[in-house]
Amino acid sequence: MINTQIKPFNATAFKNGEFVEISEKDVLGKWAVFFFYPADFTFVCPTELGDVADNYAELQSRGVEVFSVSTDTHFTHKAWHASSDTIGKIQYYMVGDQAGNVTNNFGVMREGQGLADRATFLIDPEGTIQAMEITAEGIGRDAQDLLRKVKAAQYVAAHPGEVCPAKWKEGEETLTPSLDLVGKI
Repeated sequence: MINTQIKPFNATAFKNGEFVEISEKDVLGKWAVFFFYPADFTFVCPTELGDVADNYAELQSRGVEVFSVSTDTHFTHKAWHASSDTIGKIQYYMVGDQAGNVTNNFGVMREGQGLADRATFLIDPEGTIQAMEITAEGIGRDAQDLLRKVKAAQYVAAHPGEVCPAKWKEGEETLTPSLDLVGKI
């Protein structure tokens, strides 16, 4: 899936107290994160969504829009937003994907269950998938690591010919792959 284009989709999302229609056109031209999770009103999912909500302002400052996606309806997202303090702080899109179109487009539908895997995709402004992460049901994700990946992807996009090594943090040295570097790391 890395370096492939996102596929066309249409969905209804809950955002800022309203239901809004979205499509792949709302993603193009900006950085985006698609944050798939199994279901509303569960256990690990709200901790992850709350973590992303706590980091949403920084993601926004970097030009990144967030689309959380589950196979629940947009109505269920609204009810969860209204009933949970953790989910109530979410300002990003909560996409209802009850037909599974978006989830299937990204290849993260659990066969026979109708639920999304716990998966994250980082999309560049051209609609190309630059990073992805899929974890097992009981393994929650970390928004700080997502931010690190966003910063690295944006750095590499702005600095062709450079790459970010393991554990790279913004401001640290990068690498410039060359024949002279082979065997020197």
